[in-house]
Amino acid sequence: MNTIVYKIDEIDERVWLKDAGKVLADGGLVGIPTETVYGLAANALDEAAAAKIYAAKGRPSDNPLIVHIAGMEMIHDLVSELPETAKQLAEKFWPGPLTMVLPKSEKVPYGTTGGLDTVAIRMPSHPVAYKLISDCRIPLAAPSANTSGRPSPTKAEHVYEDLNGKIDMILDAGPVGIGIESTIVDLTGEVPMILRPGYITRDMLSEVVGEVEIDPAILGENKDKNFRPKAPGMKYKHYAPKGDLLLVSGERDNVVQAISRLASEKTSEGFRVGIIATEETKPMYDRLEASEGEVVVMSIGTRKDEATITHNLYDILRRMDDENVSFIYSESFGEGMLGQAIMNRLLKAAGHQQIYV
Repeated sequence: MNTIVYKIDEIDERVWLKDAGKVLADGGLVGIPTETVYGLAANALDEAAAAKIYAAKGRPSDNPLIVHIAGMEMIHDLVSELPETAKQLAEKFWPGPLTMVLPKSEKVPYGTTGGLDTVAIRMPSHPVAYKLISDCRIPLAAPSANTSGRPSPTKAEHVYEDLNGKIDMILDAGPVGIGIESTIVDLTGEVPMILRPGYITRDMLSEVVGEVEIDPAILGENKDKNFRPKAPGMKYKHYAPKGDLLLVSGERDNVVQAISRLASEKTSEGFRVGIIATEETKPMYDRLEASEGEVVVMSIGTRKDEATITHNLYDILRRMDDENVSFIYSESFGEGMLGQAIMNRLLKAAGHQQIYV
């Protein structure tokens, strides 16, 4: 298969809308930008097309896909019930990075929902994704457009790197804005429950619908091998770089000292090592970087603006792969509005390997 790449700023809108729409109508796959990450889109109501997503990504078939819509009129064919909480959250946060889990209608195939009687739905705010869905009038199943388990794609180049030759088309609109996947909230119980943290926080949700719970599995590893995930990313290792990633938590100076020591030990054994620092701490590793030729230190952003960290998170994990490091040591991020979302991704990327100093 020859994967076609359309650079959105270099081609007429009517052309990419028509061609991408035809691919989707014919049951094909298109890599599309959203405000969170790039998604791998297919007709959500076509079970064969959904199967192609799983095959292209190497994704486990019980890992449900998120269905993307444009306009509230599209949701009624997808759900058997639309609770008042869903309407309230949609009015406040859609279009935007919020996914709601609702009871599915008979029109949504189990091949899209991972065999569940629920469906995860969101309305993207990225103009390319929104225009495409609006134009083709097809609800799109669109998980992250990467090989399953790898860091999610925040640039079209990441999609091409992982899926070239496996999908029909990529719409390249440049780097995405947010950089981590949408918040997922389950509305099928008595109390809304966050299944995946993201840019829309618990406090933001509570301001609209009152009490909101957090699934205890979010920051812990699920030990039940028979667990059926209600949302993407709940069961399997995700976002993982090729190097062995370890998170180091504690007071800042202790963390810097511990990471420096661990890095020195590995380089003395002949390994190439990566360190994920922040703008505030990167200068503290400069001596180590200069004296140890096999150490690569990268800043993920500044703690003064957590949005810089979410924006750079997946890109920096992929850049570590480009540097061919065998071991990666990262500072942890537990505070602030987005701290939980950042740690959720890093813990999964590290396979829950974390030490406290």
